[in-house]
This record gives sequence, C-alpha cells and structure tokens, in this order.
Amino acid sequence: MAITEYMAALKLGKKSYQDAVAKGEYPYLPVLDLIISDSDIASEVPLGVIDIPLWRIVGTKTAGRTQAFAKNFMPLLADKSEFAAKWSELYDYQVEEGIQDPILVYEYMDQFYVQEGNKRVSVMKYLGAYSIRGDVIRMIPKKTDSPECRLYYEFLDFYEMSQNCDVWFSKEGSYARLLELMGKKPNEVWSEDDHMIFNSAYSRFVKAFLKSDLAGGKLNCSDVFLIYTEIFEYETVAHQTDKEMADGLVKIKKEVKLADSGNPVELVESPEAVEKTARKPLLLNWLVGGSIELEQLQLGFIYTKTTESSSWTYNHELGRQYLDEAFGGRLATMAYDGADTEDEVEAAIEKAIADGCNLIFTTAPQMAKQSVRLAVLHPEVKIYNCSINLSYSAICTYYARVYEAKFLMGAIAAALSKTGRLGYIADYPIYGTVANVNAFALGARMIDPEVKVYLEWSRTRGAAARAHLEEMGVRYISGDDMITPNRASREYGLYRIMDDGSLKNFATPICHWGKFYERIVRLICKGSDEKDVTKGKKAVNYWWGMSADVIDVICADDMPHGTHRLIEFLKNSIREGSFHPFDGLIYSQQGVIRCKEGQSLAPEDIVSMNWLAENVIGRIPDVAELNDEAKGLVAVQGVTETEEGKTEE
Repeated sequence: MAITEYMAALKLGKKSYQDAVAKGEYPYLPVLDLIISDSDIASEVPLGVIDIPLWRIVGTKTAGRTQAFAKNFMPLLADKSEFAAKWSELYDYQVEEGIQDPILVYEYMDQFYVQEGNKRVSVMKYLGAYSIRGDVIRMIPKKTDSPECRLYYEFLDFYEMSQNCDVWFSKEGSYARLLELMGKKPNEVWSEDDHMIFNSAYSRFVKAFLKSDLAGGKLNCSDVFLIYTEIFEYETVAHQTDKEMADGLVKIKKEVKLADSGNPVELVESPEAVEKTARKPLLLNWLVGGSIELEQLQLGFIYTKTTESSSWTYNHELGRQYLDEAFGGRLATMAYDGADTEDEVEAAIEKAIADGCNLIFTTAPQMAKQSVRLAVLHPEVKIYNCSINLSYSAICTYYARVYEAKFLMGAIAAALSKTGRLGYIADYPIYGTVANVNAFALGARMIDPEVKVYLEWSRTRGAAARAHLEEMGVRYISGDDMITPNRASREYGLYRIMDDGSLKNFATPICHWGKFYERIVRLICKGSDEKDVTKGKKAVNYWWGMSADVIDVICADDMPHGTHRLIEFLKNSIREGSFHPFDGLIYSQQGVIRCKEGQSLAPEDIVSMNWLAENVIGRIPDVAELNDEAKGLVAVQGVTETEEGKTEE
C-alpha cells in the first residue's frame, strides 16, 4: 500500500531532520526567495522543459511548503494528514502510469528550487529515480569576482555549448578540462551524438558513484567523474558498462581520497627521511607475494626523444648505465625511447610491463597521466615519474633540487663578470624552473648587489635567446645544463662569449640521476617506500639535492682560486644545511616581500614559485608564445606568472 511507503519516507525525513538538528544545521528545505533576497539578479531566462537530475534539486522557490519536507526532500507531516494522502496518490500514479507532467522549477547557481511539484520530487527521490522533467527558469546573478560566481559563469559557457545541466563542478577550470578530455574546443557546439553518448555515460557513472563509498566526500559526483576521465580517458569511459565503472571507482579510490583532501604533496627532502620509516627489512613489500630478491628486479626507463637528440634523456640514460654498474649486473634495466606522444608513452609503459619490468621510471613530467593510468591498471608494478608538485597516489614522483646548483652558478657568474649584466636562458616555464632562475639571480646578487639577470626563453616561437642577449652586451650566460650529443656545442652551463665570438665554459650543474636511482632502489630493498612516509595521506615527491649527493656543480680548473674557494664553501654549507639559497629578505620584481629577514622560504613555496626576483629583467611567457613542444609540457606542469610579478623591461 502507498501509505506504507509514505511511512517509510516519513521515517527517512525524520532521521534527516534529527541529524541536521544534532549538527546545528537548518533541518528544512532551503528557500530560494530567501537565498536571493540580497542578491542582484541580472536576468531571468526560460530554458523550457528539460530533464533535471534529482540530486540537483535542493529546495523550494517559496517558503510556503518548506517545513513539510526535511532537507532530503522526504516528508515530515503525519501519515493521517491530507498531505500524506496526496503524496500516496502520487506514489501510486508514478508506479502504475508514471508522472509525466513537468514540475515548475527555478535554477540559481546551477541548483534547482521547486515552485510547483514538491511532492512529485519527493516521490521520485524516494523511488531512487535519476531525473524528473521540469519547466525551468534560470535566474542569473550579476557577474562578480567571487569564486562562486566565476564558477557559475564557467558553467554558463559550458551549458551554451553542451545544453547539459547534469554536470556541476566545485573547482574553477574543470569545465574547460572536461571539454579538453572530450576532444572539444571551448566554443564547439555539441552534436546530438555527443549529447547521447555523454549523457548515457554520465548517468551510468552517477549510479556507480552513488553506490560507492566515495559519495559524501567534499568532491561531488562531477568532480570525481573528471578524475575518473583523466585516468581512464573519455573514449574508454564513454563505452564502459555500469560494472566497469564501479570496478574503476574502486581502482582510483586512493586518487579520489587524495583529491578530496586537497591534493597535498609531501616533499621528502632526503633519502634519510625515508630510511627512518623502514619498519622491517622486507624486499619490495609493495609487490604481490611479499619479498623479492634484488636479482629479480627488472627496471624499465621510459624516455622522450632519444639519447642523441635530447640532453635530458642522455642524462637519464647515463643514470641507467650507472645503475647497472653500481649493482654489478645484479638487476636488469631496460630502456625505451621515442615516447613523445601520449599514445607512445602508454605503449612504451605497456611494453615494459610485458617485458617483465616491475619497477618503471618515466623520466619526463608529461608522462605523468599515462603513468597513473597504467599504475592503476597494473597495481603489481611500481611506477615513478620524474616531475615535481604533481599529486597522485598511484605513483611516486621524484625530482632534483636544481636551484641549489643554480645559486652557485649565479655566484660564479657575478664573481667573473665586470659589467653587472648576466644572461639566463630558461627552457620551459614549469614548476622548478622559476626557482632556478631566481636562485641564480640571488646567488649573483650575493656577490654583486647591483647585478641584473636578463632572462630569455628558448622554447618560445622564433626564439633566438643567445643572439638577443649578445645584442644587449651580455657576455656571461647560463644556458642548457648539459650537452646534446648530436649537436654538441659549448652553449651549456655557465659560459662566456669571448671577443672573437668563441665560447668559454666556467661551470655546469650536474644532476646525478644514477645516484638518485641507486638510492631509490636501495630504499625499496630496505622495505621503505613512499607509502611509509605519509601513510597514504599525501602524494609523495622525492625532492633531493646536494645533501643526497645527487646535485653538484663542476667548475673549470682555470677559474680564479678565490672563486673556487667561495663556491666550495657555499656548496658544503648547502650540503650540511647551514645555508639556504632562499634565506633572508627577498623582493619580487614589483617590490613585494616574498621572504622576510631571518626566515627561509618553505619547500612548497619554492616548488610552486611563480614570481621573479627583483634583479631579474624579463617575464614568464604566456602559453600562446610557446612552441608546440613546450605547450604540451606546460599543460601538465606549467606556472602562470602573478599579475604583481609581471614587469616591463
């Protein structure tokens, strides 16, 4: 009988009411008229009759019937009331014939409030329906700079192209990212097929999400759908079954939990910090089946480009070769190069897994997404990605504190130069690069308080960085960190342009990736890995520097003796932790204090640095200025310069 169902709904309503009161929350339905009483409504736009996801209907338009319902839209009035009788009649009608008449609804900030049809909504929610037909009037607030309003206007832009009301994100930029994952341009109108495929996939996902234990967190269903699509790719997601989505949600549970907590990143600054967490000497305790002998380790290294065409890849290949020697052939290593596109990266990782690799290093930040996807699909394999400030639970990331070496390079340059004008050629405006530029500038300023560092970028369209610096009379330049084998030149490290046009090298920073990899392998064999460091509450980034002996500076023998002594003193001080490059009073280009006297910048502030020091002449380029290769990397790890940090040369 319908009245029995009403009593069950009433029980749900009373529980919701009591829970809200216990938490000090308003126990009834929100009232739109009260919500917008102090708001400036720019316009009202009729949307016509559309399908509205029931979980998006949150309240009533007016206060007339609000106290008849708990905040979950379940009834609160007695089972002998006229209200109960009408609710029961609607229940019978829905079960026997189906409610067809649309309700009258107002939409405000992408939430829906019922003008006519509250009991119909209550019945449909009780029955667990996905959506209800509604005649909708959209109330658009006046545009402001509040985060909520900016997010809503992002939704309006998305709706104009998609006509989709189902998706609602909690973070700015998510709508654009979803369109990108779908292969859509921001202003591309969806076709009928687009609507059908997306709506079907998303409705299946909602059902899977609501049945999972991920519902109820800070991230809503749309937020989790974006994470899910990031990992599994839209083309796959669009054709998954309900069960496949449910299984997929289980696989990415840790990623969602991490995002739900704000994507915190733990910067582990020394191998010793990991060693302290080793509880027992298990070998590779992350592998199924427990321990494994060192000889059973098979390491795969995934490279962009080739060792001949990329100094970055060449350096990591030297690291792999060092690893072979360090363990005397007791473990196997394999290299896979030419992984430049997303498909090539994924194919290379899958090939490494098929070849028996159980520990894989993907050596470029742009490989992170594929690394996460394959780590989720192959939990028996451990994947490390060479990047910084990326937050993932399925993989560990690692990077070197290159800024320590760059500080020393700046000090050397200022000690040698007589003009007070130094050049710095940076490659990609990504996490870590800006810190390197600023460290160089601060190292130079320590020697010469009036020195200026002229910043150029080598990955902008039509870049001629060295030529531009030479035109400005700059002779001491910090260039690429290492030689590229197939185009060897002296434009690396710190060099001077001589009067005859030749180049003389004075110093170069060294990232000893071989020692980095050796320390990681030894940590794993001690039974320590990144899970022990933070117990799964944060993403882990191994961020090691001179103290771990993975960063150094090599100086020319004929560099002045006094400069040699100074650099060795500073190097040892940094290694021992008694000196920090980002210590003391530091101003940005616009005179904003970024570090106060007597203080040091926190690791998180260094990693995410998006401002330039006061003695740097130049700026961080916009994405549109970069070449195609740079755009791909910046999409993953790019920084955007703050408005206060922009300067005119």
